[in-house]
Amino acid sequence: MSDQPEKQMMNTEPSDGGDHKIGSLQELIDKVTGRDLQGIMPQEDAGIAELWPFPFLALVGQMEMKLGLLISLINPSVGGVLLIGPRGTGKTTAVRSLIDLLPAVWHSNCYYGCLPEDIEQGGIDAVCPDCAAKYGRGDPLARFEPVRLVELPLNALLEDVVGTIDERAGTNERTRVRRGILSHADRNLLYVDEVNLLADEVVDAILDAAAQGRYTVRRGPMSSTYRARFTLIGSMNPEEGNLRPQILDRFGLRLLVRGLEDSEARLEAYRRVQAYLTNPRRVVGMFADETLIARDEIQAARELLPQVELPNEVARRGLALIKEFGIASLRAEITLFEAARAYAAAEGRTHVVLDDLRVVAPMALRLRRSQFIEQYFEVQNQEEAEIATALAALPMGDDIEDGAEA
Repeated sequence: MSDQPEKQMMNTEPSDGGDHKIGSLQELIDKVTGRDLQGIMPQEDAGIAELWPFPFLALVGQMEMKLGLLISLINPSVGGVLLIGPRGTGKTTAVRSLIDLLPAVWHSNCYYGCLPEDIEQGGIDAVCPDCAAKYGRGDPLARFEPVRLVELPLNALLEDVVGTIDERAGTNERTRVRRGILSHADRNLLYVDEVNLLADEVVDAILDAAAQGRYTVRRGPMSSTYRARFTLIGSMNPEEGNLRPQILDRFGLRLLVRGLEDSEARLEAYRRVQAYLTNPRRVVGMFADETLIARDEIQAARELLPQVELPNEVARRGLALIKEFGIASLRAEITLFEAARAYAAAEGRTHVVLDDLRVVAPMALRLRRSQFIEQYFEVQNQEEAEIATALAALPMGDDIEDGAEA
């Protein structure tokens, strides 16, 4: 797997034929906002179901949502994304439209998810017999392909999420546990719509796997451990209930998705949806060049990311900001700094600057303060002060000895 596949040559010029070269993802998003989609003719029925996701760059407005999702693609270490907003504001459409922008990673060719790194870490016995035989023949155990979007159904059971007894295991004379959705999400995006409505046991399993990057399934005497290194994207409508604080804290970026306020923007959104419903293939094609540019920019940013440094002065400013807001969770600075590094990489820079913090701070720091915890510690501080006063009033050791002699 050390041999990197050759990158596809992508068109780096906009489809409008202009001479201006795209300089950053932010500039690309701004440039395609005004694309005119009028005059779309109906698409002929091909007689088969075709998947044509709504183009990400065709979304009107919602700049913070689009930027936050792109940052999560560049740097999974931001800790995932939570989209918060009312129904009908394009949250699910935006997530599904990421398919054409996703970068490429190594995926297993095996039903059980075996990878060459398993052999490097645990030897030949760490993979299934089929993969052991492939490895011996020199056959590849993985393929280099785009990240996939894995959606968790709202009615998913715990067994669906983590896995259960594998009825196919007898073919290999091995007793294994069938991979669940979390295992299939390894190195991919896991999208959980209406995350606030999921059963607690399912949410807990997702959070534990996301935090550790792996999980273990036990069914009687049988157990299997699977990797689960996914980027978690969730969405919720606050009208339908809040998230438990433990769950909310696990999402790195919190993106507020409000309805479009400008009348012209709403009209343009309608026109684009109508054009897409009339001829989805044509609309996707109109944004194809920019989509390739964005995909190439994301891949380049991911490759540049390890070189991006966080200067001490910028880090201190960020920590001061977190202290000013009274945020207790250490995930705040992890998300803030990792998002800033991703934004710098997207801009083609190897050093984070204060302006990067200004851009990502609202997404990384909002909804992290807890009034309950603040009130709890305020009451606790009063008790601590009373304890300290009582301890100060106690006689010193010498005074006790003198009293005993008298």
